[in-house]
Amino acid sequence: MCGIVGAVSRRNIVPVLVEGLKRLEYRGYDSCGVAVHQNGELRRARSTSRVAELDTQVRSDGVEGGTGIAHTRWATHGAPAVHNAHPHFSHGPGNKPQSWGRIALVHNGIIENHDELRAELTAAGYNFDSQTDTEVIAHLVDRLYDGDLLVAVQRATARLRGAYAVAVFCRDEPHRVVGAREGSPLVLGLGVAEDDGANFVASDAMALAGVTDQIVYLEEGDVVDLRLGQYRVKGRAPNGAHQEVQREVRTVRAHSGAAELGPYRHYMQKEIFEQPGAIADTLEGVVGVSPDLFGDRAESVFKGIDSVLILACGTSFYAGSTAKYWLESIAKIPTNVEVASEYRYRDSVPNPRTLVVTISQSGETADTLSALKHARALGMAHSLTICNVATSAMVRECELAYITRAGVEIGVASTKAFTTQLVGLFLLTLTLARVKGRLSDEHEAAHMKALRHLPAALQAVLALEPQVVAWSEMFVRKENALFLGRGLHYPIALEGALKLKEISYIHAEAYPAGELKHGPLALVTADIPVVTIAPNDALLEKLKSNMQEVRARSGELFVIADSDSHIESGEGLQVIRMPEHYGHLSPILHVVPLQLLAYHTACARGTDVDKPRNLAKSVTVE
Repeated sequence: MCGIVGAVSRRNIVPVLVEGLKRLEYRGYDSCGVAVHQNGELRRARSTSRVAELDTQVRSDGVEGGTGIAHTRWATHGAPAVHNAHPHFSHGPGNKPQSWGRIALVHNGIIENHDELRAELTAAGYNFDSQTDTEVIAHLVDRLYDGDLLVAVQRATARLRGAYAVAVFCRDEPHRVVGAREGSPLVLGLGVAEDDGANFVASDAMALAGVTDQIVYLEEGDVVDLRLGQYRVKGRAPNGAHQEVQREVRTVRAHSGAAELGPYRHYMQKEIFEQPGAIADTLEGVVGVSPDLFGDRAESVFKGIDSVLILACGTSFYAGSTAKYWLESIAKIPTNVEVASEYRYRDSVPNPRTLVVTISQSGETADTLSALKHARALGMAHSLTICNVATSAMVRECELAYITRAGVEIGVASTKAFTTQLVGLFLLTLTLARVKGRLSDEHEAAHMKALRHLPAALQAVLALEPQVVAWSEMFVRKENALFLGRGLHYPIALEGALKLKEISYIHAEAYPAGELKHGPLALVTADIPVVTIAPNDALLEKLKSNMQEVRARSGELFVIADSDSHIESGEGLQVIRMPEHYGHLSPILHVVPLQLLAYHTACARGTDVDKPRNLAKSVTVE
């Protein structure tokens, strides 16, 4: 969600800025723009089309310069429109024409007190061209500017409430960009010694892939001052003042988001088929159950906890909901799973002996980071993250971590990130069970054997794709669908419904199958497909009774069944048979046909599979 790229250089930096935006396109956006310092003035180009169209626009308009900022916007305040697109320029009071177009600014995040600041600035004579909260910051910086951009940004950010990452430059100070962050990620990229003095700022190191691998991760409250061949970082002291600090320079070889599609139509399809390899990478080096998998201090932490609290959003929340079944049945540890965006806004009962587990693909999910900080403020000091990005804010914030190594996931609808999260959570379950003395050597060996076999088992499931394509042809004209599961497959039903609605725009709901007669059965007609996950487990016979309830109301069932579940296709009953039953790890296999169903249905409906409307890949605002 929302991408920032900025730079100072002696050469024309616009191609680097635009290429950086292209690398961030996978996050999702609805407008984009670039601004530069050109011939003593600020120039910009903005578009509600793709970055490729913006690239054409800047070339045809001759927009070029050595100092500039660029942005992809996911709309929060104000509709997706050119006048709301970033970068924003300051428009000073009528009696101060020298300040017109003086400040250029891009912003990720949400400013909670933008209304009161807007009223103050309007009274001071500032003119607003957009409905965004971002334009408020540009005008505020301009009002506080007195010849030193760094000082103006420091004074302006001190007045902001909410989350922000900003990059700013000023007409009156060529070759200078100032960045600041609070609650939204921002990194500094250092140009190589033999370069032209270029330095960079971005919301993600990936935006700078191929430009520099020398990255400084800015911390909360940091302000960075970029100039040719030099930079300085000012950190916020406890009293609120800023003082110069040294931040570690890391070598980060970020993978470009512009990965090759190869034989696949979309990145989502590619990432579905990458899951066997991704899970093999997640398990690389894992030879047995050991606390060391999660960090040097993991064993002492695990011995001291007596419960688990999982905080996550969206697909990651469903991974956590699945893990709750594992943690309580295998490790015998009481587990709560909370929607991170809700957790910190309600009264809860903290337990200092709780292990707080966050789950995030990007490691930058604003709601989950805020929930983690809230849990810590309540006295729950022990934290662990299951995350795909080793250099992310989530990993830096948590005491312990397991990096899933799923690789870059470009499709907005998560697939391989989800299944690798489940693998990481299952390893956590086994480790806690071992530390608590609840896992025998025999059971550990059996679980590890099943984990090692997962890539091969997934390949067999992916071979079912032609059968799923046939199902999708029956879904293409539907507008509603119902998903059912029982036990640890209920969260997988939720994930299947989410995938279908995310990319095909078919309204889909998921329920525990036992809840049918408590309300959802009223929806069942011949026009609503009912997708049912039917593993051959202890709840199968109960599930078959629920399926009969659907058939009695003329509902059409689409059942993903294990090979030995004795469910046969017939009138009103379509069955895809899984290659094998997989016990506790069955959810990892059963979710794959649901991913394929959503994908092929969306293809048949002609939607933008990798970039579904209104959605973003990395949700870095609340």
